[in-house]
Amino acid sequence: MDTRASLFILLLLFGISQASPLMVPSHEDVFITLPENVDITTQILDSNNDAILNPWNLLFATNYDRSVIANAMSAFHAKTCIRFVARSSQTDYISIENNDGCFSSLGRTGGKQVVSLNRQGCVYNGIVQHELNHALGFYHEQTRSDRDQYVKINWENMSPDMAYNFQKQNTNNQNTPYDYGSIMHYGKTAFSTQPGLETITPIPDATVEIGQRQELSNIDILRINKLYGC
Repeated sequence: MDTRASLFILLLLFGISQASPLMVPSHEDVFITLPENVDITTQILDSNNDAILNPWNLLFATNYDRSVIANAMSAFHAKTCIRFVARSSQTDYISIENNDGCFSSLGRTGGKQVVSLNRQGCVYNGIVQHELNHALGFYHEQTRSDRDQYVKINWENMSPDMAYNFQKQNTNNQNTPYDYGSIMHYGKTAFSTQPGLETITPIPDATVEIGQRQELSNIDILRINKLYGC
């Protein structure tokens, strides 16, 4: 992200109510909404473990789905100043939906912003955190502005219609190092045309492991806190 985009997200985070446009709030609230006909609620402790944040109704039908999403969100609560809370009347909000695929738009889009988590393949801790991080304004790591110093993109090994996932962006890297272990980094064979073909090769050491979908890395957490003034 460029500086202006970062500032925009910083001042206009999803659903912030009564926030002065000239001040950075000490805690960020991201409002989410899901179907009203589901009456199961989930409560998440804040980072100080001394208060219960607002519960919300969750979209998915099984206890497993609900717990995975709640646990993924709890990492943001415990390690950053981001807070996911229930939407009431906010016009800008995140809607977690069981659509085809795992995806989210980048940063605040205004109005309803869909985070798609298909229950057949997306409801895993790292994938949930990956998509929520997109919603908070973060690109894939392999697209950051200085990536050519750290990885080689093998365009010939990928599906042409997937090449947009590897296009370099004019990102604000916030003076943080390139993170091979970021939850936002793709693996070596992402979208390859044949099994085993590398679409991303680390440099100078091609044996370095890249990409994971387990949990936010320490650098992921650092960037969220820097961007949002935690």
